[in-house]
Amino acid sequence: MRKLIIPVVVIFIALLLMSMFVVKEGERGIVVRFGRILKDNNTEVARIYEPGLHFKVPVFDRVHDLDARIQTMDDQADRFLTAEKKDVIIDTYVKWRIKDFGKYYLATGGGNTSTAESLLKRKVVDSLRAEIGAKEIKQIVSGEDSISTPATADIAQTKAAKAAQAVIEGVVPVKKVEGQRDQIMADVLEETRESAKDLGIEVVDFRIKKINLPDEISESIYRRMRAERESVARSYRSQGRQRAEELRARSELEVATVLADAKRKAQVVRGDADAKAAEIYAKAYNQDPEFYSFWRSLKAYETSFNSKNDILVVDPNNEFFKYMNHSELSAK
Repeated sequence: MRKLIIPVVVIFIALLLMSMFVVKEGERGIVVRFGRILKDNNTEVARIYEPGLHFKVPVFDRVHDLDARIQTMDDQADRFLTAEKKDVIIDTYVKWRIKDFGKYYLATGGGNTSTAESLLKRKVVDSLRAEIGAKEIKQIVSGEDSISTPATADIAQTKAAKAAQAVIEGVVPVKKVEGQRDQIMADVLEETRESAKDLGIEVVDFRIKKINLPDEISESIYRRMRAERESVARSYRSQGRQRAEELRARSELEVATVLADAKRKAQVVRGDADAKAAEIYAKAYNQDPEFYSFWRSLKAYETSFNSKNDILVVDPNNEFFKYMNHSELSAK
């Protein structure tokens, strides 16, 4: 009898251990018996085991732990076609968690996270593709209350430049772009949240992280933008050179006009001065011709002998030295 007690105790302890299971924090447990999920009494809802110690029927019951925390699905970017028939590459992420653990377990083939994200991604992409296909690029990349300056074909012209400056200064009201990026995210979130109920999943959030153009399209756009900017730059340079030539010609004309007017006035003043000087000389000569001749000779002497570096070779008997040779004339 004593020999049977030990095996019975061992078997009892083994069955007791096999009947116990622990659900970790952040997880929920589901018990499957004979391939079917255990449900609460008188209901069709799966029995969910909260974190803690629980019991099951040994051998026949199998426990599956499901992560109850919020998950992030951040897969690679996908290519979408806009209403303008242009390709865009959009990178998104989705925050989700399990809402109905029983439905999630059945829909994902035993609670497989990869399968769940694959099915959820398909729903998100389909919804986002429908939204992007009905919008233009400027609506996709712009949020609410976005603005843009008026785009004109003759932006290089002076009028266009003035219009742009007026927009910057607030004189002309800017053109609003009907940005719908936020609305797109809200619509996709609502549609995905509704369709994901079939998987037992609750979509918590959906966001567009980045919007890019394909490399081949981006390169062609950059080349076109570069050509347009170079054309605008050439136009501005041409206008600048033309304006510079106009200013230079105008300034040269003004300088020539001022110089001509100054020369004319100088000639008039010089003529008046010469006439007045001649009149004074004439009056002086008429009063005393001999003294006038003497005074003129003295001025000539002063001018001629003013510099010590000059050498003057003149005949002493020349008429120029009349008042030097005949001092009696100077005395008179």
